[in-house]
Amino acid sequence: MTVLEVLQSTTAYFQKHGIENPRLNAEHLLAHSLGRKRLDVYLEFERDLAEPELAPIRELVRRRGQNEPLQHLLGTVEFCGNVFLCDKRALVPRPETEELIELLLQSTIDRQPSTILDVGTGSGVIALTLAQKFPEAKILATDVSDDALLLARENAARLQIDQVEFRNSDHDRDQLAAEVLRDPEVALFAGDKGDEMIRRLIETAPAHLNAGSLLALEIGLGQESALTELFRQKNYRDIEAKHDYSGRTRFLFARYG
Repeated sequence: MTVLEVLQSTTAYFQKHGIENPRLNAEHLLAHSLGRKRLDVYLEFERDLAEPELAPIRELVRRRGQNEPLQHLLGTVEFCGNVFLCDKRALVPRPETEELIELLLQSTIDRQPSTILDVGTGSGVIALTLAQKFPEAKILATDVSDDALLLARENAARLQIDQVEFRNSDHDRDQLAAEVLRDPEVALFAGDKGDEMIRRLIETAPAHLNAGSLLALEIGLGQESALTELFRQKNYRDIEAKHDYSGRTRFLFARYG
């Protein structure tokens, strides 16, 4: 089969299996398997592929057809201008989370953070991106998964960032808050871990935050109203709901005290 024939058949296979953006997925996997840039594949459309080249392509296509994330198959993901390692040790960073970074930068223009906490850091994309934006800030990134923390540390080494401390949160959210939020000027919580975790963060954070500290949340759809009311009950102010680019309420910001 030629490169073009493989690309066409893979695209058709992904369409049949309901894979979003089937042609783009096919291009990425083919380029990755051949060790080429995606656009360079177009220069080789007529080249015949030998069986040793086809076998790994078939395996990647099979796994993608079973809904294994494209980024896990490629091993990397782009986020806010950087390339991060990405595999099954952590969830794939969502495009909306890049919007959260943009909103955080806008909200801190007049108030540079001295301390940042990223709860549920996963592959570390938020903590490491903020470390580049705020090189003077002390940054702590936590996760319950040792595997995720190992991946995050690998990304820190890859980007040569050493100001972020990665720590296992040991599953205990109340103890976590007491331990790592003793006296932060600004604390940033990020990630969509479900309503229960977000409520625990909102409820336990006030005992450990200075007046004016910022709590930033990426929330699930339909959670805005209940969480906004909880913010009010717990003495937060300047509560703001922000939409993502698709127009859905995705983020909540509030300052304490």
